[in-house]
Amino acid sequence: MKVFVTGGAGYIGSHTTLCLLEDGHEVVVYDNLSNSTVHSLRRVQELTGRVVDFREGDLLDGDAIDQVFDEGGFDAVIHFAGLKAVGESVAKPIRYYRNNVVGTLNLLESMEKAGLRRLVFSSSATVYGDSSDVPLVEKSPLDATNPYGRTKEQIEDILSDLRASDPRWSIAILRYFNPVGAHESGQIGEDPQGTPNNLLPFVAQVAVGRRDKVFVYGNDYPTPDGTGIRDYIHVMDLAAGHIAALGYLESHTGDFRWNLGTGRGSSVLDVIEAFSAAAGHPIAHEFAPRRPGDVAVSYADPSGALADLGWSARRDLDRMCQDHWRWQSSNPYGYAGPPTSNDLSSN
Repeated sequence: MKVFVTGGAGYIGSHTTLCLLEDGHEVVVYDNLSNSTVHSLRRVQELTGRVVDFREGDLLDGDAIDQVFDEGGFDAVIHFAGLKAVGESVAKPIRYYRNNVVGTLNLLESMEKAGLRRLVFSSSATVYGDSSDVPLVEKSPLDATNPYGRTKEQIEDILSDLRASDPRWSIAILRYFNPVGAHESGQIGEDPQGTPNNLLPFVAQVAVGRRDKVFVYGNDYPTPDGTGIRDYIHVMDLAAGHIAALGYLESHTGDFRWNLGTGRGSSVLDVIEAFSAAAGHPIAHEFAPRRPGDVAVSYADPSGALADLGWSARRDLDRMCQDHWRWQSSNPYGYAGPPTSNDLSSN
């Protein structure tokens, strides 16, 4: 199968691209490199011994997408590309709606022109909002509480309407929870620009000495240790979920939704303890007040993906932390290496 992967140079995209290549697929990656780097794809090529056809481009440029599709031969699209920082989305909502929603509309229009109607969409558990009704199931009410989550929710609605208008479409919407970890080689992993928005990459940067300590927001939740509980999933398990969904769409038409998570929750202190064990030294942390909007507990019911796709997460929290530490300790400053004096003087 020839697969067009938007955002394929990013964290989840690069790991999924690796799995696609290992599974024998041909991959064309389309990425504007706004929050990613071609170094990830070079390493994917080294790990797989196969070529990644990379095209630098933006989904806001519909003509550029058309030009790639005009080459023909594509069987499916996996759509990762999008801005994803919750805090930034609150500060810059127009940018998020333009990039995520308009970019997706451009992609869908180009797909229709090319007669390409098989799509796996990267959605998010943020569409469930602040629901405390756990475990979260695919039929749980959607109520995103920030512009980033609302862009995902709106795109899901667009895809449902598109499928209702044309039954030839096959669409898989994957709502995943908290991706962490890295490829077991330590050669590709999460490389956030600036301050990490998520817990585990922040913990990893403290462990490697890039930051002083982890701030734990809230230790008075009604949980066993007082800290928030979330469903963390290994990025390689997540990538395998995309491969399974792609295979499902080969023989099914419709629009389908699946949660991708472990079905188990881990607290913030659980994560810090597991990462301390992986790194071989304690991770400095400090308690801080709760953040507005954070819920005590959130985790998935992934039974739908198991029933339909035969997929389930295989790696536990210890493995997630071990693989993430292997990546971070081998690449303390990510793909680019340590900052130069010029980099430092520009700050």
